[in-house]
Amino acid sequence: MSKNNTIKEMCREERPYEKCEQYGAENLTDAELLAVLLRTGTKGENSLQLAQKILHPDFIQDGILSIHQWSLEQLTGLKGIGKVKAIQILCLSELAKRLSKAEARKQLDFSAPETIARYYMEEMRHRTREVMKLLFLNTKSRFLGENDISVGTVNTTLVSPREIFLEALRKNAVSVILLHNHPSGDPTPSKDDILVTKRVLEAGEILGVDLLDHIIIGDNCFISLREKGFF
Repeated sequence: MSKNNTIKEMCREERPYEKCEQYGAENLTDAELLAVLLRTGTKGENSLQLAQKILHPDFIQDGILSIHQWSLEQLTGLKGIGKVKAIQILCLSELAKRLSKAEARKQLDFSAPETIARYYMEEMRHRTREVMKLLFLNTKSRFLGENDISVGTVNTTLVSPREIFLEALRKNAVSVILLHNHPSGDPTPSKDDILVTKRVLEAGEILGVDLLDHIIIGDNCFISLREKGFF
């Protein structure tokens, strides 16, 4: 297929939409799946070639995971991508995260760090900045809610035990779990991560609100500071 061929000029069995209809979506490549959603390309570039450009941008080489890294402004800056298509792609990214989270929720157990990490993995591992979440639990370790308590590098200035436990007491929580991501993909705790954990742990002991764990999310991996013996 020459670079300027349109989808209509391709053999019928090679066209993404017709290929999906005949062989099933599972037989399409990542680019072909995205091309079906894009529907049309632009002059000199069909939808399949446009899909390849979205999946393999210059700023990151993560294949299909690159979809999570695009912003509305970046997408609309591409020739052939208007606001409607850009919003569709962003919604596709969010839908993928929610599907993963919904599946992980079936095994969610707040006494098992791996199930917590799995539940939050897709939501947090694609973030370009550190975000710390606080999870609130009742006496039966049932989930009461969550709050984002800091955005940016986790350190003792941004994360205040006072604010953490004021919110915990408002929700009548008897225990909490700290959870944050490392955009580098490496979940190894920093000195600040360990210091924050110790400060929150000590404050919780005084107030009668237990810190059950501090979980750090990496790129499809995690570390539980409780399991690593930091408590």
